[in-house]
Amino acid sequence: MKFPKKLKSKLSTRLENQALRTLGKPSNLVDFSSNDYLGFAKSATIFDETHQFLVANNIKLNGVTGSRLLSGNHALYGDVEALLCDFHQSEAALVFNSGYDANIGFFSSVPQRGDVILYDEAIHASIRDGIQLSNAKAYKFKHNNIEDLQHRILSVRAQSRTQELEIYVVTESVFSMDGDSPDLQAISEICKKHRAHLIVDEAHAVGVFGQYGCGEVQRLGLEREVFARIVTFGKALGCHGAAILGSLALKNYLVNFARSFIYTTGLSPHALATIKIGYNQLIILSDNEESQQEKLAENISFFKSELLSLGLQRLFIESDSAIHCCVISGNQNVKEIAQKLQENGFDVKPILSPTVQQGEERLRFCLHAYNSRKEITDVLELLSTFVT
Repeated sequence: MKFPKKLKSKLSTRLENQALRTLGKPSNLVDFSSNDYLGFAKSATIFDETHQFLVANNIKLNGVTGSRLLSGNHALYGDVEALLCDFHQSEAALVFNSGYDANIGFFSSVPQRGDVILYDEAIHASIRDGIQLSNAKAYKFKHNNIEDLQHRILSVRAQSRTQELEIYVVTESVFSMDGDSPDLQAISEICKKHRAHLIVDEAHAVGVFGQYGCGEVQRLGLEREVFARIVTFGKALGCHGAAILGSLALKNYLVNFARSFIYTTGLSPHALATIKIGYNQLIILSDNEESQQEKLAENISFFKSELLSLGLQRLFIESDSAIHCCVISGNQNVKEIAQKLQENGFDVKPILSPTVQQGEERLRFCLHAYNSRKEITDVLELLSTFVT
């Protein structure tokens, strides 16, 4: 059957713009690209303990056989959601199959017609997709700009014909394509002052920041001020799935109206058990003399000090997270430098437009607890030969 002409044209355009996406292959390169910040995805301990837990509890199922509203609400869901409530100091938790599913489910169902969503212009694609499915109006505010957010809220309130207008403000505690963070304390105060509901995506903060890796919202003591938090398990937890944290009323609403929750087969018992063991490891390892979080924090600090000593900081977006981005304009330019780094043994990925705005293409360095100082120095010294 002939491939549709319009689709072929779109692929050709991507190819011409050096932006055609392809699936990569596993490699033995030094990892500066994965989200496995603590090494949990590779942890033999987590793998073995998950297996032992399933055997000890006579859980011999490959799948849960259906959606959670039909046959798929395995008993482990209750255990994991109770653990999440306790760990993250939340009244309720609802597990979704992925962070994408969680964001699609929330933003397509919670904001209603006549409501307004205000979102950071650098927000993740999954949130944008959820917003597009919503009946609410949506407006972006400048990235991490408190003044612009407040201006937007005041403008929306001034134009509203009703005092019952619901405003939803969404941001990330760590932005995945920049590595930077907003002033959550200030945003929370603005939302409280203007009766807006704050939603924070904590995907890249959980496991990295706060006691035991609880995330930025808890580190700042804002868990009671936030309407909803999205936590994901595919980054520092090293497994799969996500959860929305909030009130019991919010959980009940999502169970009834979030289509990405209702109309999909649930996670397997093995996936749920891995989440449970992963969280247990966060607590256990944090009590060690030098935790994985501390090792990661030391590597982040060392990476930033090497940027200074090599004169590279001017090319990097300011970040205290595990994500550090070197802005190199042009898809072709950034792809060529990434290729050179990979040829020398370092897995550093280019982030191309249209994933980021044209002219803001970048190399994205993801740091891990298991990266050595020598690896960090070597990759940055090599980078400096290409960009300075």
